[in-house]
Amino acid sequence: MPTKDKIYKLPDLLEKVKEWKAGGKRIVFTNGCFDIMHLGHVDYLEKAKAEGDILIVGLNSDLSTRNIKGPERPIVDENSRSRTLAAMEFVDAVVLFDEDTPFNLINKILPDILIKGKDYKVENIVGADVVIQNNGKIITIDLVEGYSTTRIFEKIRKIH
Repeated sequence: MPTKDKIYKLPDLLEKVKEWKAGGKRIVFTNGCFDIMHLGHVDYLEKAKAEGDILIVGLNSDLSTRNIKGPERPIVDENSRSRTLAAMEFVDAVVLFDEDTPFNLINKILPDILIKGKDYKVENIVGADVVIQNNGKIITIDLVEGYSTTRIFEKIRKIH
């Protein structure tokens, strides 16, 4: 499947989610900026996919990333980040969002499983309440130590 076919607008994704759910697929959702892809991202997404059948990644848009990370971010534009994520065999769908949090996406998709890194406490995960109320579960995943886009960005700044 071409990578572009895995990048959805929300209405189209919601139709696809209905199909997947009707087929008995367990929907896994996670989100992030995924600015400069690195081993930590790959490991995290691979582990997320292992928790279900379909992995949907909510991707912070350029606007959303800038609001969260500051005016110098994102380093990589949303189109490039979307295509890179979609190229990963374990990612089934990518959807952009402009808000600071993925709450609206989670509330509409109603995934069976919501994934975040172990750096989050379940009670602080956006949308966890909605997922739990709809009989879903929250899973936190171990992160690969020493890998972050911020760390890479700081190393590049230091060198130059």
